[in-house]
Amino acid sequence: MRDRRGLRDARRAQEFGGFIAGAAGRLLHTATLLTAEAPDANPRARRLLTRALAHTYAHWDHPPGEDPYDRARGYLATHFAHAGLQRSRPHGPLAALSPRERLVLVLRLYEGLADEQTAALLGLPAERVRALCDRATATVLHPPPGAVRRAGGPLLRRLQQ
Repeated sequence: MRDRRGLRDARRAQEFGGFIAGAAGRLLHTATLLTAEAPDANPRARRLLTRALAHTYAHWDHPPGEDPYDRARGYLATHFAHAGLQRSRPHGPLAALSPRERLVLVLRLYEGLADEQTAALLGLPAERVRALCDRATATVLHPPPGAVRRAGGPLLRRLQQ
């Protein structure tokens, strides 16, 4: 009995390690965009990612067949939306956006979720998600006077990379 449990735990750890190797970089970038921190100084994003990965590992076998990336991304989004991380002062090109606009923009443009998927994840109507995305896109493309813009190409192109 012990041997089977040890083998199952070893297999689970190996599978999760493979998941981390493939997905952690993209998930960290998503968390960094959500928290609007600089890529080289992102402690809130790293804490958010650590919690999401711990949550994903805790639910690794439940239910079988569920995409662990979707679970981790969902945890990032909902935890960001509800845990108060949005109270921090964002820096950089996304600073002009509200936390909800930033969340919708990242999920729609960077993660490539459809309006309906984003709406279901956040518990909002799809029309509200479209309106938030449109407003955020307009703000990024035509920032208000005095908003911080980084050099090096359009922001929307950097978001999609």
